[in-house]
Amino acid sequence: MADRAIPPRRLVLLRHGRTAWNHEMRAQGQADVPLDDVGRAQAAAVAPELARLDPAALWTSDLARARETAAYVGRATGLEAVVDARLREYDLGPRTGQTLAEYVAAHPEHATPIRLGLYDAIPGTESTAAVVARVCAAVRDAYDALQAGECAVVVSHGAALKVALLELLGWPLDLAAGVRGLDNCGWVVLDDSGEEGRLRLMAYNRTTDFATHEGVG
Repeated sequence: MADRAIPPRRLVLLRHGRTAWNHEMRAQGQADVPLDDVGRAQAAAVAPELARLDPAALWTSDLARARETAAYVGRATGLEAVVDARLREYDLGPRTGQTLAEYVAAHPEHATPIRLGLYDAIPGTESTAAVVARVCAAVRDAYDALQAGECAVVVSHGAALKVALLELLGWPLDLAAGVRGLDNCGWVVLDDSGEEGRLRLMAYNRTTDFATHEGVG
């Protein structure tokens, strides 16, 4: 068992706020789409909630929608974000910018895998293994820099966070289809209070009243 005398380190994994492409249900991937007005309201609402956790570090994807979300958290916490391209969303290749209906109309053979979130079935898309490797490496760097009892907030993207979360918890990736994606500005809380300091899931998809569940990325 973890040493209960040592306060656990915590990770908060936050999805960015809404964008116009989220609202239109367009796959964003690594397209650099900024927050819309709703997304900025979501980020403004979530920032003080996360500030109450007294985070010691703030990390973010380098894509605009994540950096803008992190900026709100930074103002509420006094932290300067570490910008890390490893925290980007999947590169969705030819799916980028298209709605599900648009893509499936042209590629009906990919309909079932896409609806299950199995993006590897799309030629030209970044593999899930590559996404997991880079996102988890960044998250672990954020975690390893923490002292006992400290917390880091990591701002990233919906699909990338879902598959990375499974890896961080030691769960098989084939469970991904059974895990609902995070809402815009929804967050996950992990801590290392498990057996031998293993990460444990303490909360999933916590939100404020401004949260929405829209789009890919």
